[in-house]
Formats: sequence, structure tokens, C-alpha cells
Amino acid sequence: MKKYIYSAIFASLLATGLSAQVSIGGKTSVEGSSSILDFNSDTQGIKVVTTAVAPNNKNTEGIILPAFSLAQAITDGLTTAGGSSNGTFYFDTQEKVVKMLENGVWVSLSDAATGSTTAITPNTSAESTQRQGAIIKTSNGTSLSATEIATIPAGVLVLESPNKALILPRIESAHLLVKSPYPGMMCYDVLGKALAIFDGTVWNYWK
Repeated sequence: MKKYIYSAIFASLLATGLSAQVSIGGKTSVEGSSSILDFNSDTQGIKVVTTAVAPNNKNTEGIILPAFSLAQAITDGLTTAGGSSNGTFYFDTQEKVVKMLENGVWVSLSDAATGSTTAITPNTSAESTQRQGAIIKTSNGTSLSATEIATIPAGVLVLESPNKALILPRIESAHLLVKSPYPGMMCYDVLGKALAIFDGTVWNYWK
């Protein structure tokens, strides 16, 4: 099963689960059989519009990670429902770095000396301790049960698959093309062939 999401329809996935390969942003197909989630850019970083590639329309859109202080989240009890799982990413507003959970340890993917939270617009709405995210899981086509959802680690977006991976939005030279990046933005730089992460001030590249 494949699902294609074109706009704010993604918001309707909150607190739900999908069994699918998913495309977001304009593609009508998911690249490859080993992809669980794909975005609207091709292998050269060109934005895809419906079934065609728009000439010279270079993609400038990436993923923006959740931004919060892990210490505050623990205090508020927001990390107790399922806890954090390896492969979890977020922007730490206290330390001003992008972090990833690896082998049970939070590791920094950007430099604390350059990070900035100046551009972050605080979310002042009341937070819920209930699961608010979307779960995309590849399986035999059946819907996720309440038991399955309850046992999957909490996250704004959780991808579950034994043999499929995420394709990040692809951008050519993110530090040049993205004019107003937001802290915690992440993409794959097709020219540098690297993971690109914006810390609020500069782009950090990982190969």
C-alpha cells in the first residue's frame, strides 16, 4: 500500500497509525521499494510537481525538528509515554544543539558554540501527555491496533519498519539555497553528499 500526501492533510494523521509507504508534497510515487517515507524532491534536489519535475525548480524545503528542552520535557512528564527510542531527533533549546539518541545516549549533531534559538517561535499552547504524533508502519496492510500504538515509542512522527528507511528532503547546497532556514532544519545535501543540519546560525554537515 502506498499513500500520497499533498498538503496540510498530514495534520489529520495526528494520533493515528498508517500501514503504508508514504509520499509527502507532490509525488505520486514513492522512490524504491525500500522507502517508508519520501518527500517532493528527486535525486538531484529538484522539486517534483505532481507527476513531472519542474525545470530549474530547486527544492529548498527540509524537515524541521521539534524544539524543546529535554530537561523541561522530563519535568513536564512528556517523555514518559513510551520513552525515547534510538533514532530520535530533536533541537535542544537549552543547549542550542540538534541531538540524536544513539545506543541510549544523546549525541550532539551540531556545535553548541554556534547554535541559536533566536528565530524559534515558542509554542505557548498547553501540551498534552497523550500521544499526539503520527505513526507510519509497514506491515501486511492491516491497520495498527491500539496495543501496537501503545507500545511504539512516543514521537511527533514515528516510522516503524524492519526493512524500509526514510528518504530525507534533498537540497542542492542547503547553505546557499535555503534563504531563511529555521533552527532544527534537516535535509540531505545532494551536492555535498551529506546530512545537513541547521543549528540556528550555521549549517552542520555529516558524512
